[in-house]
Amino acid sequence: MALSGAAGSLLGWGLLFWGATVGASKVEVSMLETVEVELGQTARIPCNFSIPAESNYAYINWFYIHKNNRTKIYYMVRDQAFEPDREYKGRVAMENDFTFTISRVTLQDARTFVCQVGAGSLGVGENRTKLHIYKTPEPPEIQVNDAGIPVTSKEIPKIAECISKNGFPAPNITWYKNGSPLWQDDTQVSILSTLTKESSGLYTVRSILFAHVSREDRQSRFHCEVSYRLLGADQTATSEKVNLTVFYSTENLTLVIHSPQPQVREGDEVTLRCEGDGNPPPEYNLLKVQEGAQPEEKDLTASNGVLILRKVKKEDSGRYLCRTFDLDSMMNLETGVNLSVNYLEGLKITPEGPIQLQQGDVLALTCDARGSRPLEFRWKKEKKGKLLGTGKQLKLSNVTLESSGNYSCEVAVTGVPGLSRSKQVYVAVHAKPQISSKDSLVPVQPNELVTLMCKAAAFPEPKITWSINGKVQNHTDRHRVISNLTVQVTPDLLQSGVTCTATNELGNSSHQFTLKRRTTTMSPPIGNTTAEPIKKEQKTQESKGVIIVAVIVCILVIAVLGAVLYFLHKKGKIPCNRTGKQDITRPDARKDEIVVEVKSDKLPEEAGLLQGANGEKRPAGDQAEKYIDLRN
Repeated sequence: MALSGAAGSLLGWGLLFWGATVGASKVEVSMLETVEVELGQTARIPCNFSIPAESNYAYINWFYIHKNNRTKIYYMVRDQAFEPDREYKGRVAMENDFTFTISRVTLQDARTFVCQVGAGSLGVGENRTKLHIYKTPEPPEIQVNDAGIPVTSKEIPKIAECISKNGFPAPNITWYKNGSPLWQDDTQVSILSTLTKESSGLYTVRSILFAHVSREDRQSRFHCEVSYRLLGADQTATSEKVNLTVFYSTENLTLVIHSPQPQVREGDEVTLRCEGDGNPPPEYNLLKVQEGAQPEEKDLTASNGVLILRKVKKEDSGRYLCRTFDLDSMMNLETGVNLSVNYLEGLKITPEGPIQLQQGDVLALTCDARGSRPLEFRWKKEKKGKLLGTGKQLKLSNVTLESSGNYSCEVAVTGVPGLSRSKQVYVAVHAKPQISSKDSLVPVQPNELVTLMCKAAAFPEPKITWSINGKVQNHTDRHRVISNLTVQVTPDLLQSGVTCTATNELGNSSHQFTLKRRTTTMSPPIGNTTAEPIKKEQKTQESKGVIIVAVIVCILVIAVLGAVLYFLHKKGKIPCNRTGKQDITRPDARKDEIVVEVKSDKLPEEAGLLQGANGEKRPAGDQAEKYIDLRN
């Protein structure tokens, strides 16, 4: 293979340059001691040299050394290059700076290469570089002994095996336990390693770790590390960390109570769990000690040492035992725990309700209960009312009707949050009716519907009656009665008013509602005794009816008044002069018409109704005098 003209010229120039620069009397060649390249990549081996300035001829030969024999694989004379060796043919070349390259390197290329430069009779120089081929091994794989290892094993058991494949040169494997290296000592730790050269020329290294284990090794983590050299530096790759299954006997046994809170209450779900520190866990037996003159043990149905008590009762209190027999140590183990279930029962109030009293009597109540601890008592009026007192007894003197109602006794177990009960008793104080009212004056409009409310309290339960008829709706809540009366406002009702009366066997009470005509448009006040607003549609319809009636009445009154005036005029009782009034005459053209003059003292808003019978409106100045046509 021939170099190009530029490469040949560059070679000659390089030779002259080194000769001119150094000025030595012989050829000198310098090379790197070693060159490293990854398998399959291209190796680059530099060759630097100098020759005498007077040399006019040069050549370069490349050899590799194998078993002390030189084999020429490449040479160049002036501008001609040759590849005599078949093994390297097509894979070698020389760059413009005289760097020798080998592509697609194989493991067999890990040899010593010689660069030889000659300048004819002026001398020959050479040097050599050792080519190292490397292949990064695959990450190490670890396989732990998953069968488990007993701590009582007399022989050193196998812990795990580590494999690293396809590396070159051969890598090394190191074992670690909890981050610390393990070294072979033939008593506690033994390491067996094998190296295999594959057909590809790469190496697979395998290492087996043997070691004695203890109980503490149940938490130990093992891993292996493969190490190799690359580019003059040490490199490592680490496997995953694995745990070891260790078998050991049970030495300690515990029985633990799990509950929603430290103090167990009736109704809670309680779990008793028995656990030993052996591996594998032993078989557990749970028992309850039956108290008595001769305590007995009752076997309990448990699953893997777990007993669940749902909605515990006070009868579940007592001592519980857990037993086991360890086959490795051939020993019986036992432990126990006391379960105390807090309870609250037997809550009652004396005397029992309902309780009936007279006004002025004394109310005396007693609350009692039983519990696992000291009890706290609280009294309230109604369940969510204010606090009346503490302790077992509640005493109220000089009771009134307002004293009636439910009295609640709340009992709580001291030091046990959430364990409390409550009970109520109803107290009724005998009294004549008492009517509660805010207002007695009710603004209304004629013909509108109004609803009046009467509220009375008494024991025995009162009966409410009304002074007039209407639509009545009653609502009763123990000794309280609410009665609603809905009526239409009439002139008689405006004058008489309405009375509600509440009656029981001890007496009666009454309340008077006064109805007053409302002069301004406003909503009736809202209270215990008040008028309810009527619907807008009812007001509109009733207003229209009132207007129509008023118009008809006015027309009739005017007609009657006109007839009277006409009759008096005919009798000559009324003079026909024009003193401040319009003369009551008939024009010639209308001799058959009768016109009556009426002076109105109506208010301006009523004067609008006094119009001519033909519907004509009068000017504002004519509102004081009206003319009514009485022909028809």
